[in-house]
Amino acid sequence: MSNEIRARYDDDTIVVYQAYSPEIAEPALRAGTFVAPFKRGRMTWIKPSFLWMAYRSGWARKPGQERVLAVTITRAGFEWALAHSCLSAFDPGHHPSEDAWRRQLATSPVRIQWDPDKNLHLQPLPRRAIQIGLAGEASDRYVGEWITGLTDETERAHEIEALVRDRRLDEARALLPEERPYPVDADLAARIGAA
Repeated sequence: MSNEIRARYDDDTIVVYQAYSPEIAEPALRAGTFVAPFKRGRMTWIKPSFLWMAYRSGWARKPGQERVLAVTITRAGFEWALAHSCLSAFDPGHHPSEDAWRRQLATSPVRIQWDPDKNLHLQPLPRRAIQIGLAGEASDRYVGEWITGLTDETERAHEIEALVRDRRLDEARALLPEERPYPVDADLAARIGAA
């Protein structure tokens, strides 16, 4: 199973997804970034895969995840996060020792986790999607510097869910954001465990 970042991006920006309660989503949409009651002190997870976000939030229907937001951030910020990250679990293929991994974990403000990406039925695909956890300095940079725009994708999630339920898969597929492999250099790929 391959680990590959797939995302909607252009030369300068990349889109990631988060799901929140309306109490957090509404003020964020008005402000163009996350504001109170969003808490910068907690780790916040961003996901470039729309269908993984749909899976995680139950098509934006799970309590506390009723609003799916597309967050456009700078590619420079996204790549800073990858460069300052650590895998969330020890992997002997990527770390010389468990102690070395623990040292990296203690000093990295970003966590990387790979989970099976999802298809339209929210079933696993034979590739893993990246989740990126931002804490401390990374969370501050995300909220204060990297975000260039927020849009509400909840209605899109609900429309796609309804089309899938009605077995209108071509129509559902046509509503998906166009995600393609995101290029990372060899050093970044090694750090995040991409393969």
